[in-house]
Amino acid sequence: MNPSVQALRHHFEEGGAIGRALESCGDTIVYVQASMLPRALEFLKVTPEQDYDYLVDVTAVEYRDAERPLELVYELFSLRRRAQLRVKVELDKSEDLVIDSIVPLWNAANWLEREVYDMFGVRFEGHPDLRRILMWETYSEGHPLRKDFPLRGRFSRSEQVRRALNMNPEAHYSMEELSIAQAYHELPADMRDRLARDERGKVPDPESS
Repeated sequence: MNPSVQALRHHFEEGGAIGRALESCGDTIVYVQASMLPRALEFLKVTPEQDYDYLVDVTAVEYRDAERPLELVYELFSLRRRAQLRVKVELDKSEDLVIDSIVPLWNAANWLEREVYDMFGVRFEGHPDLRRILMWETYSEGHPLRKDFPLRGRFSRSEQVRRALNMNPEAHYSMEELSIAQAYHELPADMRDRLARDERGKVPDPESS
């Protein structure tokens, strides 16, 4: 067993703070109580003997068994020690899916947590900019990687088309992007034709004009 598990259990002696641990395919997995997650990850990062300085990934897993909790997965790596550790937290799906953000520990968690929020609906308290990152901000069908999400979406095709036609472009594009799109129509006709043919790098032959 990875010695980091024993170090966690020794440092956090509160009952239930550090749960079960196991080895799977050469990887060490340790379960941590949700309320203790920031403290446990900070210990793993700043303690010299641990030095898990690289946050590889933050993701989530939901099982088909409705009774099983949703699992948050934190993949850690120590560049100096070349050691790996997977930390998991279980969230009861019958309650609000809320946990503290770890962006204060690793800036890399910013977009990773946004993806989990977008796809699974987990809310990260203290995140500096928690909003959708893969789906558009006004997307209202739910969280696509949840097991109860229909393969065709929650709305009918006709409803999806109706919503798409009624969308406000400013809700999905920055003003800079919109200004670029507007400027396209102000270009000379021959330049628009070249762009449409993907001839952006070609200079028009003056003899042919």
